Amino acid sequence: MKIILKEDIVNLGFKNDVVEVKNGYGRNYLIPTGKAVLATPSALKIHAENLRQQAHKLAKVKADAEEAAKAFEGVSLTIPVKVSPTGTIYGSVGAAQVHEALLAAGHNVDRKIVSVHETIKTPGKYTGIVRLHKEVAVEIPFEVIAENAEELAAERAARKAEEAAHQAALAAAKAAEEGAEDAEAPAEGEAPAEEAPAAE
Repeated sequence: MKIILKEDIVNLGFKNDVVEVKNGYGRNYLIPTGKAVLATPSALKIHAENLRQQAHKLAKVKADAEEAAKAFEGVSLTIPVKVSPTGTIYGSVGAAQVHEALLAAGHNVDRKIVSVHETIKTPGKYTGIVRLHKEVAVEIPFEVIAENAEELAAERAARKAEEAAHQAALAAAKAAEEGAEDAEAPAEGEAPAEEAPAAE
């Protein structure tokens, strides 16, 4: 069914968009809650007239969004997370963490307009999106880093030292074993010692 959105709906569309949705979603949720109206021919006619009248206002809204986008120029975020010894993040990083990092950096934006188009499970460099208007979106680069990097490095160093000590112990044991065998075997070219005759 076709509906006209009365407000922005994440992952569906923006206010005044005409979109296609499943009947149940439209009739049971969007329309009863006032988030949308059914796109009947008469509703579409009124909608088109409203858009025509609001064109100047809508142009200003877009211009304001473009102006707001300038505040994000050069913004780059760092998101520290707990990382396991295998290099994976405990949990994952998504739009909520990017939103928190933006707030911490002084950018007061609505959580609903921030998105990340992938599930982030390992440290690295990624990109988030801040959609200020249906035609104005800003890419926000961010890096996910291990906040427990020193702890992980210490663990790795301890494991390496333990492995090196284990290898050294094995090598020493092998050398001792070979030394014992050499001591028992007669030297090359040397006849085995004869047993002394028993005293009469």
